Amino acid sequence: MSGPSLRQLHAHHAIHEGALSGAIAKTEEIEDLLRAKEYEVALQAADHLLEYWETRIISHADAEEEGFYLEMLEKNPELEDTVAKLTRDHDLLRIIAEDIKKMLKEEGLTYEVMKQFHALLVVNAIHSRDEERLLLAEPSE
Repeated sequence: MSGPSLRQLHAHHAIHEGALSGAIAKTEEIEDLLRAKEYEVALQAADHLLEYWETRIISHADAEEEGFYLEMLEKNPELEDTVAKLTRDHDLLRIIAEDIKKMLKEEGLTYEVMKQFHALLVVNAIHSRDEERLLLAEPSE
């Protein structure tokens, strides 16, 4: 069973916003370091950002799939297609994060890596908005 914060729109939204704002700040920090030509520090920051995505955002996705989504499906089996689409979003986050990990190891911090970090931000923002709207929005009166 998922925690109550996953089932309440305002609390779940706060989790999403906090995680996303942290990822945005960390991404901007890397960009500032690159502009300052602090390449080694920027690479370390990129490793930390990837770890942040894995431990804060992707682990939240794992928790949703293991509890919250199953509860939503039990309550309303018609949400099966919606849950499948939201789970695919999570899969995209995992795939992009794995690609970043591989690129950082093989090529270092490149422009392409930064594009992938931005892709994570975009996918996550769209996913969170859709999840909140489709699973947590209050039914219309």
